[in-house]
Amino acid sequence: MNDLRLLLSPEGRDLLDEVRDTDPADELAVATRLRRTHPAELVSAALGQARLRQRAVAKFGARDAARMFFTPNGVEQATRASVAAYRAGRFKALGVTSVADLCCGIGGDAIALARAGIRVLAVDRDPVTAAAARANVEALDLADLVEVREADVTQVDTSAYDAVFADPARRGGRGRIFDPEAYSPPLSWAVEAARQRPYAALKVAPGIPHEVLPDDAEAEWISDGGDVKEAVLWFGTAGARDGHTRVRATLLPGPHTLAGRGLPDPPVRPVGRYLYEPDGAVIRAHLVAEVAERVDGGLLDATIAYVTSDALRPTPYAHAYEITDRLPFNVKKLKALLREREVGVLTVKKRGSAVEPEELRRKVLPKQHGPHAVTVFLTRVDGAPTMLLGHPVAD
Repeated sequence: MNDLRLLLSPEGRDLLDEVRDTDPADELAVATRLRRTHPAELVSAALGQARLRQRAVAKFGARDAARMFFTPNGVEQATRASVAAYRAGRFKALGVTSVADLCCGIGGDAIALARAGIRVLAVDRDPVTAAAARANVEALDLADLVEVREADVTQVDTSAYDAVFADPARRGGRGRIFDPEAYSPPLSWAVEAARQRPYAALKVAPGIPHEVLPDDAEAEWISDGGDVKEAVLWFGTAGARDGHTRVRATLLPGPHTLAGRGLPDPPVRPVGRYLYEPDGAVIRAHLVAEVAERVDGGLLDATIAYVTSDALRPTPYAHAYEITDRLPFNVKKLKALLREREVGVLTVKKRGSAVEPEELRRKVLPKQHGPHAVTVFLTRVDGAPTMLLGHPVAD
């Protein structure tokens, strides 16, 4: 808290501007110089905040990150701005005008909601985190829409708000927490809080087991740029009103949303001309069958999320590769084939294989790298360890 108070002072803000673009390799020299004219504690705080802002650019963009205030945990756990904006857009489309943001962290979700024109109560029990959230909404000129409150979220009255958004802590002293009831606060509490309002969204770990999903929620997995970022349980949406959990996968940018229709598992079929690699959000949402139907395909193996087809059907929900070779798993044969074809760039993907991609690249790439590139899939085809070689099809 003291570091943040120092940085919010006029001297602290000026110093932050001065150290904004400091290269980590130059930190010692910069610190030595600045300590001649500024308190050592302030210099350390400013340089530390500059590092956090540099890390935050990936999530918040350069313009916002340069004005915001972060904690180490806040940078790590904050929602990517594009994902938060998408979620805020869903709230807006539902007609929501006010949201109680519980476990608000450094305010990333509250910022996105406010920018969508939604009034927000942002609550966090940690005093430093709440202070950072307050500083951020002020720095981004959103204080008229966001009230930041330091409080225990389980004691907050949300009755004055159209919706609840909750992001329980999923990290502890030993790292990630996988048991939803070990979240802080537990998922069961968050679900009950969600049911008190007409609409709600609960952020949960992407790996949450489907069997623990509430029957009255819609579960959405979201990826951004191909990386799965989060899962959200929605309450009050059309997909959550029939008493049976519905699932969807949303891919950003776009957005592209694939809704589950309860299709049976695709059949296993022989390797076709094309292999489709579904987006991670599609796989997490158990919607591989929906992708297989779109591309007129089937599975390489009943337990692996690779789809194969003889048809090339453009879809945002999977990357397509044209397969040129199928080999039983054999490192020597692969090495000989790559040498023969003068392959210098090898991309290795795997599902259902214990082989590490980097280890395989070291073993098979020739010392004199050739001009060609290939992608090899280490997988199983109807139970048998197999290598499939090919190249990506342009979108």
